[in-house]
Amino acid sequence: MKFQLTKIMYLPLRVVLADDHEIFRNGFKILFDKQDEIELVGEAEDGKQLFEITATHLPDVVITDIQMPRMDGIEACRLLQEAFPEIPVIALSTFNDDSYIIDMLEAGARGYILKNTNRAELIRAVKAVKEGDTYYCNATSRKLSKLIADSRVNHFKERVKFTDREIEIIKLICIQHSNKEIACALNISVRTVESHRERIQEKIGSRNTTGIAIYAIKHRICEI
Repeated sequence: MKFQLTKIMYLPLRVVLADDHEIFRNGFKILFDKQDEIELVGEAEDGKQLFEITATHLPDVVITDIQMPRMDGIEACRLLQEAFPEIPVIALSTFNDDSYIIDMLEAGARGYILKNTNRAELIRAVKAVKEGDTYYCNATSRKLSKLIADSRVNHFKERVKFTDREIEIIKLICIQHSNKEIACALNISVRTVESHRERIQEKIGSRNTTGIAIYAIKHRICEI
């Protein structure tokens, strides 16, 4: 008897991008090229156009700049979350956008990435917010982590219970220890540290180490 294997086809996640600079949008298109996981289905130059294009295409995820003419990303995000709460928004930022990022997250954005992001992080971020998680750029500064933790932003799951070992690992993550350094400090294997880290992220609903640090600060598990 012969068995025929059927290849399962997965549709790409559909994304709408907003930024008032055409050069930047063209650069972002390069990140979308030659990969099958994300499809750019619409572009906008400002917040008003973003709302209209989102209403037309109903994408899986919206990625938007914060500072734009006519309507900025903050107001656009707020309106989008009121009209299409099922469509997650990712904010695009630069290194000096700290205060605007907080406003954006409080308007309902599920996370943010820097404008100089790479393709791998872009895909991780889109997948994370689509699955209901948060995504904070891996380059998040301590200052910004503190601002996010002290803000009204609360996209994480409700406070969860951690084991004593998980608390130890969280505290070491907050002071920027690597997996290898944590393994040495606790006399456990690197693989065990990775397993604990993955479990912690699953518990709080975050996809990266920055999310762990922000959650820990917000819930007074550790301080920066």
